[in-house]
Amino acid sequence: MKTICDNFIFALGDDKEKAILVQDGELLCFKTRDCFNDQIDSEDYVFDKLDWDHINPACGPVYLADATPEDCLKAEIVDIKLAEEGTMCCLSDNGVLGRDITHACVKKCKITSEGVHFNELVLSLRPMIGVIGNAPAEQSVACGTPGSHGGNMDNLKITKGSTLYLPIFHDGAYFALGDVHAAMGDGEIMVSGVECPAEVTVRLSVIKGAKIMDPMLEDADHIYTIASSENIEEAIYKACSAMNKIICQQLGYELNEAGMLMSACGDLQFCQVVDPERTVRFAMPKNILKLDELDSCLKNIRAI
Repeated sequence: MKTICDNFIFALGDDKEKAILVQDGELLCFKTRDCFNDQIDSEDYVFDKLDWDHINPACGPVYLADATPEDCLKAEIVDIKLAEEGTMCCLSDNGVLGRDITHACVKKCKITSEGVHFNELVLSLRPMIGVIGNAPAEQSVACGTPGSHGGNMDNLKITKGSTLYLPIFHDGAYFALGDVHAAMGDGEIMVSGVECPAEVTVRLSVIKGAKIMDPMLEDADHIYTIASSENIEEAIYKACSAMNKIICQQLGYELNEAGMLMSACGDLQFCQVVDPERTVRFAMPKNILKLDELDSCLKNIRAI
């Protein structure tokens, strides 16, 4: 298994010339830093020292052989091993409650097999990947920004056992990931989850001839369409429209019936609402879609 540990970028699409060549179907271990680039070393840390130009580092990029813009990238999340300590923070004018915050603060949380130790509480571990994506179509995009390329989606469903499908905009894709959380709730309303370094094992593959427009995800029970936009209503529309098209093509329904089915048993869920570009997902049960694996039908949903 190849280990990716020394290459870090702060914008997806940067450092293409340093990309590490990997083969279709190869298993990789990414050794990541936390979203603060491991700069915050104690609860007494002074935020004036933080280098804001070097946050949300992504480990990579890697060049996936045989990947072209006419294909999509399949990233199977095999394992996530967390560090022993996580960091949280809150900042004035940041996050949903930012207007109420009068001073910045840092919290350090011990991470054990029992969970995340938050004051007297022990929170369940919810390891997930915040930043994951390919090089965008045009210029590089900061790792802290989500979009059609992936990026900082902060989607708690991107976890061990799930599979993410990403559009490819350049030969080789130039894939990278980082910003792992030991725990995070939907919305990430205070800007940070429990941020920590990690070792993430991923299998990367190319699905030839499967051209998609936005990220899609699956786990054992659900298919998810994902969309990001500065206008959250637009993100919601894009995620819902993409799922509607999957239902129409998978079940042979028309738009109206597919939409009613979504209203009856689908779930619109928030990923994060703290970046300028908000991210949402729409979830549909696999048994309703009569679908075991998403990649089996991707070539038939090229319009999505």
